[in-house]
Amino acid sequence: MPSPSIEPGSPHHVPYRGPHRGTLVLVLGIVSLIACALCGPFAWLMGRDDLRKMDHGLMDPEGRGLTQAGMICGIIGTILLVLPVIAIMVWLLLMVILAIVAAIAGGAV
Repeated sequence: MPSPSIEPGSPHHVPYRGPHRGTLVLVLGIVSLIACALCGPFAWLMGRDDLRKMDHGLMDPEGRGLTQAGMICGIIGTILLVLPVIAIMVWLLLMVILAIVAAIAGGAV
């Protein structure tokens, strides 16, 4: 939950310490979907960190929507990056199993 806004000038007012990076996170997320899936984890992690900073009042919350959209695109891009790696590992495992079975069957005859 975002912190409640406190009026400037009050003793509890903490100014934002940094501008939001919502546009950067969104661009990285979109690039991870279109061209380079390696950008996905960066968008995901940056978005997560920025949302935490926004929740604690350390970053301008105006870019929350952009940051959330970029983080979601980054999550999807990361999944699209990991799925082919898993598929290749499963394929290699099956090839090793088939080679072992073929070696055993060839030696038994």
